Amino acid sequence: MTLDIAIPFWGEPSLLYDAVRSVREQEDPDWRLVVIDDCYPDASVAAFFAELHDPRVTYVRNQVNVGITENFREAVRRAEGEYVTILGCDDLLLPDYVSIVRRTIAAVPGADVIQPGVQVIDKHGRIVRPLVDRVKQGLLAPRGGSGIAVLTGERMATSLIRGDWLYFPSLTFRTETMRRIDFRDGLPIIQDLALLMDIAFDGGTLAFNPIRAFSYRRHAGSASQTTLLDGRRFRDERRYYALARQLAEQRGWGRTVFTARVRLMSRLHAVTELPGVLRHGTAAGLRSTLAHIFAL
Repeated sequence: MTLDIAIPFWGEPSLLYDAVRSVREQEDPDWRLVVIDDCYPDASVAAFFAELHDPRVTYVRNQVNVGITENFREAVRRAEGEYVTILGCDDLLLPDYVSIVRRTIAAVPGADVIQPGVQVIDKHGRIVRPLVDRVKQGLLAPRGGSGIAVLTGERMATSLIRGDWLYFPSLTFRTETMRRIDFRDGLPIIQDLALLMDIAFDGGTLAFNPIRAFSYRRHAGSASQTTLLDGRRFRDERRYYALARQLAEQRGWGRTVFTARVRLMSRLHAVTELPGVLRHGTAAGLRSTLAHIFAL
């Protein structure tokens, strides 16, 4: 099985080049990489790939800027194999990522989503452990030692709506599942959670292998951080939690309904972000954060 890896690109070219190098340095060479440039205004990016001379790497540039969701869709459309990874353009694969994913698929052949273990790095590449990641990895992720945890359907949905402990750029997806379910429009900030919940509502399976194989870059300039300050992040979360509750009610998934209604971890997240919003956020950001903490 050749693993398809796609990098939808808009960002810092030097970090993109590091991401590409991390793919090319995989111990298991059975992969294909496509980089989809969403019209980033820097001619040196195309020049870098023109000089690469690696037949496993393809570089394409969109004719017009299509935005993050449509570029993700293009990544799925270009996948040729059974599984695809949509790698962040500033993240890194550890050298055994492909081999760990392949072993996980062999162990859980019905998996729609594979989550390997993740370490978090800052903008300089140093390993860090911010509070949000200590919660994700220490409290929210399934526990079970070094074995592979398998979550399906209601159990998967309840786990994710309690608190999204996954790292989207590190995930490998069954290509057919991605093409059948697709991203939801209108939720650009939390489209990853919405997609994963839709996979769960469809009866899908998530396989979590805790062996570390990925470096996720967290920095203050990310879209998820800036949208906390202007209110969009929590506004979209409230909209989606209401939708998730409705979808769970239609299926009779009581635990998911209850967890989506309470949204305890999401409220606590807003509490931890409140000081930063007070110092650096907009008035709309403050109203949204307070509404997220107190609204039923």
